[in-house]
Amino acid sequence: MTDDELKQMLESLISTWENEVIEFKNYSRDPKSSEIGSYFSALANEANLFGKKSAWFVLGVDDKSRAVTGTNCYSSKERILTLKNTIFQNTSPHTTFRNIYEIDHTDGRVILFEVPSSPVGQPIAYNGFLYGRAGESLVALGTEKTDRIRYQQAIDWSAQIIPNATVDHLDEEALRRAREAFARKPANRFSVDVVMGWSFIDFLQHSRLATEEGITRAALLLLGKPESTYLLSPHPAEITWKLEAENRAYEHFSPPFFVATTRLYQKIRNYKIRVQPENSLFQEEVIKYDEKIVLEALHNCIAHQDYTQNGRIIVTERPNKLEFENHGSFFFGNPYDYLANHRTPAKYRNLFLAQAMYELNMIDRMGYGIQDMLIRQKERYLPLPDFDLSEYDKVRVVIHGAIIDEAYSKLLLQKVDLPIQDIIALDRVQKRLNIDDEMARHLRKCKMIEGRKPNYHISAKIASVTSKKAEYIHYRGQDDDHYMHLISVYLKKFKFASRRDIDKLLLPKLSDYLNEEQKINKVSNLLTRMRRNGIITNSGPKCQPRWVFAERKKTKM
Repeated sequence: MTDDELKQMLESLISTWENEVIEFKNYSRDPKSSEIGSYFSALANEANLFGKKSAWFVLGVDDKSRAVTGTNCYSSKERILTLKNTIFQNTSPHTTFRNIYEIDHTDGRVILFEVPSSPVGQPIAYNGFLYGRAGESLVALGTEKTDRIRYQQAIDWSAQIIPNATVDHLDEEALRRAREAFARKPANRFSVDVVMGWSFIDFLQHSRLATEEGITRAALLLLGKPESTYLLSPHPAEITWKLEAENRAYEHFSPPFFVATTRLYQKIRNYKIRVQPENSLFQEEVIKYDEKIVLEALHNCIAHQDYTQNGRIIVTERPNKLEFENHGSFFFGNPYDYLANHRTPAKYRNLFLAQAMYELNMIDRMGYGIQDMLIRQKERYLPLPDFDLSEYDKVRVVIHGAIIDEAYSKLLLQKVDLPIQDIIALDRVQKRLNIDDEMARHLRKCKMIEGRKPNYHISAKIASVTSKKAEYIHYRGQDDDHYMHLISVYLKKFKFASRRDIDKLLLPKLSDYLNEEQKINKVSNLLTRMRRNGIITNSGPKCQPRWVFAERKKTKM
């Protein structure tokens, strides 16, 4: 743009004034890059939603008076280049300003930052957080706006035809096994004899892995030969297993994914662990990692991966858990809605691939898979799966292979008919995560939890096996009367006590569910209660209290 065009642009922006896609700032010095980054994310996302090619971030204009005040920010090209690079490194997907213009206005220097609209189907996050605008205010993007952007994807990556690909690019053994799986599927509309009589190309079309135009990317992912994966370039078409333990190891698994997932499961170190029911001499043995749970998690990664990001699926085996990671945000709803059976998927990122995996009996397409993982973990008395959505463009699922809290496992052993919602809440309690007040009241009424918000724990009745009694008391702590009695005993022996003396007496004895600040507040509350009840009094200054027994007034006979 020419200088005159830039000045006209500035006047136009000022006359429009601040809205979802225009922001004015009057900084006296370079702002923090995180502040610029949050506005970049918000403006890019709002430009997408408003159908704009760009949004604008303007420095050197007062955001209240609309007057040009000028700015000394980013006074050198090096500082501007550093800002652009910082924005690029911390946005997901990576992007930065389209253009940066400087205007020598009569009232001072103005900088126009042109923020490109976020891509179709991909909201822009900064440092893993999605920002949006509510009028002139910077806010979280929100579920409704996030979903509106995500569901813009018009092209299904998995459905695209691969030019020149033929059946010869597919693995013959995987083709045979896939056709057998299709024939055995209970809901199949064809008899086994009919299916087994098809040619491979007929089978591919019936199982939705090919069309009349040719072989799809979905077919190559599930059934392709390892040496044929170059046809998917630049996508790596890999699932990586890595062992993070004393002895590290790793292996990359290429297509055909239809058989590779079972081979990966066989790499995982698996053995039986034992759970002993309350008041029983018999032990319950369960395998560390159930094959159906592992394959369900792995097949979900394949079905829901955002293949446009050209990333691999990663399975990390740690001593007591498995972590599954795939690129792309959780596409529809929240995973915990599926755990509780409150959601059925209405949309898929890779619809063609999901349909084919359903036909091959790899996934169910009704959202029951996540709930089935919950039920199978519950039947094995182990913690429920965890879903980490903290990074916008990744989903991590954790499958536990060890007991976190024995009381939780014993509770599942004793109460086989617990509702799913109760199990989910109890699992959060054992992991020291928050639960809502209504559920806490319900669990307390059923005598399954104790403690005060937010430090709930499994109740004494469940946890009081001999080997756990001392540990349980250590975490549960004692009631207030017990601690006040200890203070009284101390004062009887030593006549007075400073706050430091009381802290040394009580802090080591308080529940380990309390952090240091909570413990100190607990002692303060106990002293205040004893003072108000007329048991003790402070004979020293407030800044250095000297606690002694309070004098009792004698009553006349």
